[in-house]
Amino acid sequence: MASHKRQKTPKSTSGQIHVDSKTALQPKDGPQNMTETDALDERISQLLDPAAEYKMSHPRRGLALIFNHEYFFWHLRLPERRGTLADRDNLKRCLAELGFEVRCFDNLKAEEVLDKIYNASADHPHGDADCFMCIFLSHGEDGHVYAHDAKIKIQDLTSMFKGDQCPDLIGKPKIFVFQACRGDKHDDAVLARDGVDSKPEESDTNETEIDAAAVYTLPAGADFLMCYSVAEGYYSHRETVNGSWYIQDLCEMIRRHGSSLEFTELLTLVNRKVSHRRVDVCKDINAIGKKQIPCFASMLTKKLHFYPKSK
Repeated sequence: MASHKRQKTPKSTSGQIHVDSKTALQPKDGPQNMTETDALDERISQLLDPAAEYKMSHPRRGLALIFNHEYFFWHLRLPERRGTLADRDNLKRCLAELGFEVRCFDNLKAEEVLDKIYNASADHPHGDADCFMCIFLSHGEDGHVYAHDAKIKIQDLTSMFKGDQCPDLIGKPKIFVFQACRGDKHDDAVLARDGVDSKPEESDTNETEIDAAAVYTLPAGADFLMCYSVAEGYYSHRETVNGSWYIQDLCEMIRRHGSSLEFTELLTLVNRKVSHRRVDVCKDINAIGKKQIPCFASMLTKKLHFYPKSK
């Protein structure tokens, strides 16, 4: 019986408690692991905060380049883009109202376009700017946009603003807008009353034309926003007096909501407005009654607001 009691001595019980308490209270590197876990959880919480926004309180809004192409070298056999000057001027006004430093270039050759893009990437200071924007008004095809004398690969343009080429723009929005056709199809109208929005004021002079060829959605990298006047495979329409449908409605929405609405929400509103237009007057009778829907590919990682700049 005494032998049985010795098997239940406090020493044996104490040994078990000692081992358990060492594991629970004094693990090797235990406190450090707990601290790292807490810090990681906090970082993940901040990273995945659905309300996170890009910092848009730098001293400057940033640079906006507009490459406008109305005429093309004869060997390209591309039609002139009547109405594009209205787009250029409309964009210049509304982007200036958002606080951008706007620079416009007309009918540049491909080498000249690339020089301007390179200078904006490598030589222009972006450290005190919120973001960067680049707009092309032209024809396009197969992942390219046309300059006056040749086509340029879109990826060659966007690659100049990635982190290894333009460190000042790391973590900042880089917005590219393409007003160009993206295919060889028309979007058929479903409801006839949708044509009200696009009825020209002077039907004898303000005709609707079609931008030629195709541009395809391309990935660009984190913090890029790629905006296209039309969904892949369809025509983009441009009025000879008022300018393109997409740029008209984009500028109108920027004027109305540019400083209050999150920018991708604004682009969705532009999609809706353009989708309610239809062709009423066009030399191509097959285009009469046809419609258009823009699209955008967002690689933004936060919400984008163009809050008013303090003067």
